[in-house]
Amino acid sequence: MSRGHECLGEILGIDESSRTARFGGTIQCDGYSAYTAFVERYGPIKLAACLAHIRRKFWEARKEAPETVLPILLTIQRLYEIEAQLRQSQAPPECRRLVRLARSRIIVEELKATIVEKRSQHLPRSLMGEALDYTLAQWERFEGYLRDGRLEIDNNLVENAIRPTKLGLKNHLFIGAAEAGAASALLYTLVANCKTAGIDPEWYLAEAIRRLRPGSTQEQIAALTPVRLAPVLKAERLARESAVDQAAAA
Repeated sequence: MSRGHECLGEILGIDESSRTARFGGTIQCDGYSAYTAFVERYGPIKLAACLAHIRRKFWEARKEAPETVLPILLTIQRLYEIEAQLRQSQAPPECRRLVRLARSRIIVEELKATIVEKRSQHLPRSLMGEALDYTLAQWERFEGYLRDGRLEIDNNLVENAIRPTKLGLKNHLFIGAAEAGAASALLYTLVANCKTAGIDPEWYLAEAIRRLRPGSTQEQIAALTPVRLAPVLKAERLARESAVDQAAAA
């Protein structure tokens, strides 16, 4: 699998009759041109930028222009501190949106003002110039996270989730025929989603397979995805443990 047009179409699905993507949500990603081209061709997907990729550009330019980079990195750090507080408090999406609009937006505006001011001071082909241009090109997509509490400030969660895939490229050379790639991608995705949902992957897979029935509808299958099944399994386990405690106390 790659990040080219063909693979994006396979992952997101394309309605051949209308030539539009079946997925209509938001993709949080870096500035790779294939995403932009896919959205322009198929829509109605929205793109959200990743602050970690933006920050990395400035970090790579730190030796070339330290006096410009330092205040930018410090401003970005302030945005991450707010996100850390939201994550620690387990704030729901609407709360995150309101906090970001109240506290983060002014910092984001300050960051843009600094970047616009510094842009004319650096050559386009310098590392600093490239970082500034990249950020301005991504700006509209980046500031979208302020208005949508479902979005993260970056896509590091996804980057971390796919790291085992990258590490396993050579180790898994002989995992099977070409078709094994899609099966492996499916299993990797299920396991990563189990971790996100806070559920043991082995337990989830055993329960999902046990509940899967021949002829299951798409909605029934969707109910077995980690994000949907995890709360059900946790509630069932809690009920069993409570019943055991009550029986022991009787």
